[in-house]
Amino acid sequence: MKEITVKLLNEDGLHGRAAANFVKEASKFQSDVKLVLDEVTVNGKSIIGIMSLGVFGGEEITLKTEGEDEEEAINTLKKLVTNKFED
Repeated sequence: MKEITVKLLNEDGLHGRAAANFVKEASKFQSDVKLVLDEVTVNGKSIIGIMSLGVFGGEEITLKTEGEDEEEAINTLKKLVTNKFED
């Protein structure tokens, strides 16, 4: 399992377009993808799960990946977050 904590740099956090972009990227991987905020863990491939976290810009989230392509998945998702969810 790979795990990293990242800060959301975009103003809106993980809402709307950003959540959709995250799910789109996460779904490309075979590995399980999880997001953690304040001890609440959700499926990173579920837009409903992600939006239920209510993550705002400036907050830190933990990304966890587990599976055969976990390294590539966590690196890609980290890059997406640090690029403010732009493709």
